Amino acid sequence: MYAESAPHVDPGIFELGVPTLGICYGMQLMAQELGGRVDRTGVSEFGKTALRAEEGALFAGLPDEQTVWMSHRDSVVAPPKGARVVAGSPSTPIAAFEDPRRRLYGVQFHPEVVHTPHGQDLLKNFLYEVAAAPPAWTPAAVIEEQVERIRAQVGQERVLCALSGGVDSAVAALLVHKAVGDRLTCVFVDHGLLRADEATQVVETFRGHFNVPLVHVEAQDRFLERLAGVADPEEKRRRVGEEFIRVFEAEARRLGDTRFLVQGTLYSDVIESGGAEDGVAATIKSHHNVGGLPADMRMELVEPLRLLFKDEVRRVGEELGLPERMVWRQPFPGPGLAIRIIGEVTRERLEILRAADAILQEEIRRAGLYRELWQSFAVLPAIRSVGVQGDERTYAYPIVVRAVTSEDAMTADWARLPYDLLETISSRIINEIPGVNRVALDISSKPPSTIEWE
Repeated sequence: MYAESAPHVDPGIFELGVPTLGICYGMQLMAQELGGRVDRTGVSEFGKTALRAEEGALFAGLPDEQTVWMSHRDSVVAPPKGARVVAGSPSTPIAAFEDPRRRLYGVQFHPEVVHTPHGQDLLKNFLYEVAAAPPAWTPAAVIEEQVERIRAQVGQERVLCALSGGVDSAVAALLVHKAVGDRLTCVFVDHGLLRADEATQVVETFRGHFNVPLVHVEAQDRFLERLAGVADPEEKRRRVGEEFIRVFEAEARRLGDTRFLVQGTLYSDVIESGGAEDGVAATIKSHHNVGGLPADMRMELVEPLRLLFKDEVRRVGEELGLPERMVWRQPFPGPGLAIRIIGEVTRERLEILRAADAILQEEIRRAGLYRELWQSFAVLPAIRSVGVQGDERTYAYPIVVRAVTSEDAMTADWARLPYDLLETISSRIINEIPGVNRVALDISSKPPSTIEWE
């Protein structure tokens, strides 16, 4: 398996014109194709794992004992003929192998994530020493390349941008505006699934910052009607995604039958939606702008960020001059609070969750932890539990607090929030929000959990 067909790590790594070099994170597939053997041994590895490394090109200059991030059930039990095993863990004796003759290198773990402390050094060994590739990835180069691609795709046509207020759609909008100028119109859809005061902030920020027309569509009732009676998370995503497109199509017709739609789709969205070009990824959850798009959509997508991860998008955003508060805004899903309510979405549940999330965000910022966290948010499971308040029995909703650290959302670890902060958050939510009598903390990592609950 060569680099072009290997699972993605960084778009700046594997498009360097070195077709005979590859480093493959789908090591089982590579081993099978090259004559090795893969079995389900009954032992899985998810999360932090102790690794023993031997001397070789990948681990040159790195500690013999190190921690890596694993995520697998199947294991390579016999390496391909001619390959040498260079790393193993207690549960996975073959965690990395090298075949210098064929210039192929395989690893079982994820070196690209922050939870593998020496992973970046391993990738540098492969790129700079084995592949002799120049460190050519820069935000300026990405901007130049994408502007050219956008111009080639849209020609002289008008373009709509699906603007959410997050860094992804903001950077996508700036790239397209740089390419086509005033032929871009940004459309912000208020679907009623946003956090407290977010719609007002988005409109004020974008109208004050971008020199492009902004259309604000208030469609709260329309989306609530589409979600009525729906509890299945994939169906929620599909319905929100379809309704988004129908709104944009209506705006396109009103503006003169605009043909192109800009979206801030990232590579992590593509992978989790099962849409990677190599076809090996399962659908973990359909992102509204990937797996949630209707089959009969009449607009052609422009996705300048489709090969980037979040940290790369932020670097591009800084290069474009995007305000810091927008560059570092925590990720927020397109379906919004609809997928943070576990069960049917109702107006009452939205109001409860929105209020709880506002308290959480306020206290996280007050504690100075907002920039340290990848995401922090509240979840409302549509169940009720018994409580006692003021000597009276209550039967109310729980709120789950979810806070994680990550670099690219492909893996994440639960954040160790201070106990006094958790106490303050819990006390405020229960005391200030009618209908809530319990607060819980989610302490699961990704994998095996996902960051969002749905």
